[in-house]
Amino acid sequence: MSYQERPLTCQDCAQSFSFTAEDQAFFAEKGYTNDPKRCPSCRLARRNRRPTDGFGSQGQSRAERQLYPAVCAQCGKGTQVPFQPSGTRPVYCSDCYSRRTAYSGR
Repeated sequence: MSYQERPLTCQDCAQSFSFTAEDQAFFAEKGYTNDPKRCPSCRLARRNRRPTDGFGSQGQSRAERQLYPAVCAQCGKGTQVPFQPSGTRPVYCSDCYSRRTAYSGR
């Protein structure tokens, strides 16, 4: 499909910006059906204002995540986990956990 550059108006700053042919092709490839409502600089500013968890969703950032000390049930190495160990279930370091899930088919 052939795309042509189109002028749009940003809903935040009311400035005109170009919806380029390349951007339109990208939007189509991603399956987006609506035109962008914000210019690139306002989109970036909005994205930077939102807290994220490091994976694109809103929430607590990784830097703020509370980690708890634990001892790996398999190798005995000290580690940190993102949950409070209860003592009723085994806790594994990342290396041992990766090996266990690789062998169990998860």
